[in-house]
Amino acid sequence: MAVDLAPELLEILACPNCHSSLAVDHEADELVCTNTACGLAYPVRDQIPVLLVDEARRPSEG
Repeated sequence: MAVDLAPELLEILACPNCHSSLAVDHEADELVCTNTACGLAYPVRDQIPVLLVDEARRPSEG
């Protein structure tokens, strides 16, 4: 299922870890931090972003 969030919501969401903006990864159903030093990927479950650092996937994880 592709991530289908309102553009207005995407504009105000930020990475809880570093406060950078987030980009949608439709293939992985995730929101990915645009800061390359951080790069955490947050899951989107049932069209709800789970913006918890403990739930995020590190860039090196598969």
